[in-house]
Amino acid sequence: MAKGIVKWFHRKKGYGFITTDAGEDVFVHYTTIQGDGFRFLNDGETVEYQAEKAAKGLKATAVTRLNELQTSEAAAAVANPVSEE
Repeated sequence: MAKGIVKWFHRKKGYGFITTDAGEDVFVHYTTIQGDGFRFLNDGETVEYQAEKAAKGLKATAVTRLNELQTSEAAAAVANPVSEE
């Protein structure tokens, strides 16, 4: 299993990219994220995944979040955004 950082993830479209330690981009689709319920990733989140070659480059499979606390805090921040006023 490889580790990487989520570069960006579009929740409505259900896909994004993970950056490897070598700086390569790996495509990730929500269907490959392990877990129940609404599956998404947060930008900057550390994940573990398997990668395989696809027609346009690498794609992630079996994506697992490495820090559940980080995920919970990020979900709370999205649910209760801080006002800049």
